[in-house]
Amino acid sequence: MSKEFEIVCEGEFPGTPEQVWDAVTTETAAWLFPTDGMPGEDIVSERPTHYVNRMEGADGWFNQLEQVIELRPEGRSFLRWVHSGVFTEDWDTQYDGASAHTAFYLHTLAEYLEHFAGRPVVFASVDGPAASAAPGAFDQVKAALGLVAGAAAGDSVPAALPGIASDTAVVDFWNDNFVGIRTGDALYRFFGRNAFGAPVGVTVHHFGAADPTALQTSWQDWLDRIFD
Repeated sequence: MSKEFEIVCEGEFPGTPEQVWDAVTTETAAWLFPTDGMPGEDIVSERPTHYVNRMEGADGWFNQLEQVIELRPEGRSFLRWVHSGVFTEDWDTQYDGASAHTAFYLHTLAEYLEHFAGRPVVFASVDGPAASAAPGAFDQVKAALGLVAGAAAGDSVPAALPGIASDTAVVDFWNDNFVGIRTGDALYRFFGRNAFGAPVGVTVHHFGAADPTALQTSWQDWLDRIFD
């Protein structure tokens, strides 16, 4: 049974309204995922303060993103992010998952604006095998990262990870379902989507010289080995 939803997040972000606008419109690969070529119509496009993109389908289905951006003192901006649309089944799980993902994505947006704004990015994304959708799967990922219960933002990452020296990696986000790791040239995002009925996942936003195929292969191998 279909039912409408609305997810609203708002707060201050590093960067000018122009920088935030660019990030949420043309630089999404740096913190979310590449959105070039996605279907949808720009209903409102008033740089740098108001952007609305909407997709519509049969039987009243729609998916809409709205961003309202305001200047704040000291080179910062206020962003109001509204995601609305229709979920067609398992409404509660989809809503919980989308809400949790939105909070993590917007944290990653702030990390991008603070540390890497405007730099070219190489993006890679991998999903774990079917076994990684099981309860407890994300705890296995955390263990493979060398992180244990009680880890917190600012902690160093002790594990050897693909392409990362352990003394350059720090936790920038931590909760039951998501982990963020930042290095001097990348943001690594770990998704415990098993909590919402899907395999765990990893995305990489790399702001240095990197081969996207090599990134994809190395992180897929790492994730697959956890559940071998």
